[in-house]
Amino acid sequence: LIMAIKITDECINCGACEPECPNNAIYEGAQEWRFSEGTSLTGMVKPKSGGEYDADEPQEPVDYDVFYIVTDKCTECIGFHEEPQCAEVCPVDCCVADEDNVESEEELMSKKDFLHID
Repeated sequence: LIMAIKITDECINCGACEPECPNNAIYEGAQEWRFSEGTSLTGMVKPKSGGEYDADEPQEPVDYDVFYIVTDKCTECIGFHEEPQCAEVCPVDCCVADEDNVESEEELMSKKDFLHID
């Protein structure tokens, strides 16, 4: 099984991971995020995790102290790269598998297709 990625509190806030994410799923601590950023999503969206959101509406930060990954936007780079790019570039190895969000490769590919309409 494959999991979404999370950033641990060992993060040194260097920001190396943020520009590497093909889904724009990584944000600086305390920064609001949007479903529309770095994706094809517009209007009202229903992520797999549930709920319904306006793609352009600012969402609450997941973390206030360190960079964070929005699980609903993380595909572990499936469909883009062989390995999660955040984990590849992190100098302190704090981009790790999120045991609370286990998804199959098919689920991650379907999330990629949801985020990016060709």
